[in-house]
Amino acid sequence: MIKVRFFASLKEDLGTTQCNIDWQEGMTVAMLLDRLQTTSETWRDALSNPNLLVAVAQQHAAPDTLLSDHIEVAFFPPVTGG
Repeated sequence: MIKVRFFASLKEDLGTTQCNIDWQEGMTVAMLLDRLQTTSETWRDALSNPNLLVAVAQQHAAPDTLLSDHIEVAFFPPVTGG
């Protein structure tokens, strides 16, 4: 099981702060994101930003990062500021 957390505007857009997804051997961040986007049109829209940030076990991660069972993955919208 992978614990998926959502922060900032994502949690508002998705209506939740977290969910659990069944882990599969060889699963990457990109594969997890694809699976999450099939939840609904709202989820697809909210998670389709190409600048979406992701952390795996509290470390910045790339789309090809392999996931392990019982790990935490967090998604963040792009950060802006001045």
